Amino acid sequence: MEWIALILLIPYIFLLTKIYMSLKKIQPYNPHETSEVFVSVIVACKNEEKNLHSLLSDIAAQDYNPESFEVIIIDDNSTDSTNKIASGFTGIKNFKVLRNPGAGKKKSIKAGIEACTGELVITTDADCRMGIKWIKTISSFYSEHRPQMILGPVAIEGTKDFFNRFQELEFLSLQGVTAGMAMGRNPVMCNGANLSFTKEVYNLNSANLHEEKVSGDDIFLLHSVKGKKGNKIPWLESPDAQVTSETSKTLSSFLQQRARWISKTGSYNDRYTQILAIVTFVTILLELFLLISVFFNPVFLIVLLAVFLLKSLPDFLILRNTTIRYKKKNLLWFFLPAQLVYPFYIISVLIFYFLNRSEYFNPPEII
Repeated sequence: MEWIALILLIPYIFLLTKIYMSLKKIQPYNPHETSEVFVSVIVACKNEEKNLHSLLSDIAAQDYNPESFEVIIIDDNSTDSTNKIASGFTGIKNFKVLRNPGAGKKKSIKAGIEACTGELVITTDADCRMGIKWIKTISSFYSEHRPQMILGPVAIEGTKDFFNRFQELEFLSLQGVTAGMAMGRNPVMCNGANLSFTKEVYNLNSANLHEEKVSGDDIFLLHSVKGKKGNKIPWLESPDAQVTSETSKTLSSFLQQRARWISKTGSYNDRYTQILAIVTFVTILLELFLLISVFFNPVFLIVLLAVFLLKSLPDFLILRNTTIRYKKKNLLWFFLPAQLVYPFYIISVLIFYFLNRSEYFNPPEII
């Protein structure tokens, strides 16, 4: 009877194996033509005085015609020197600094897009860094394929302690799922730190962004675009198109970020995203249930080990593929301890969310 629990693993193994098979099809993108599509880089930021100058310096150094791109910084009611640093930067030819007329990232992005003139919009975050071919690679990919959205790679880096390694490994697993699902022509996730789309597409879908939620400026747009027939949303596999950010400095900030992410799940209307979220959550609950059951009946230990091993196999395959592509294969040494911690981490995020759920809704607009 105890072995019936293994049946609940079948959907998880099926979905993750399917994602892994799609990941195996990924080929690095090499530009075949030079593009001069006019690009608008939009950065919504709040209290980013420590990071903003580095980001702007990276963008100023881009190997792209300075006449063919603009940068728009939207200050979301910062209380530090963010606006002063942005306003004083002189290294970018087409450069605007705006103040968010309301509050929250979604209103910041909206204000930036209303002010932009580019055919192609690229969003990133103030704490990101990128190489000199970032705009060039994305623009060339857009010119060759003409998609409605482009999902770009994001990496995070931190110190070598377990907390930071766990963050990197978990983030790479999310990148693996993001890339694999996009390669399977069924994207479910994206990252606004490196997301591209046409201005026209944003305007057509801006009413579906759930402005009542703090988070989700990227994924709600993805789901809205995906829901319309004929739209292409590819994954862009290229180290030149990658942006890099830092891991969370504290456990509290890490849990807060993850809680923001899960706060939007109740508003998802994409069926496949809902299925993936439910299947993953049920699998984690199964592990926790079996762990608790072991204390009452030792026979459940064998079932728990079987579930753990069967779940870990597709997880490992996805992470192995992704860590190799990101040149971080050494992180696999942390795979086993991360797998042991993961169920407790998910429960911690859920507890953190329910204790602070009022924070994940946008405040009233600032007049």
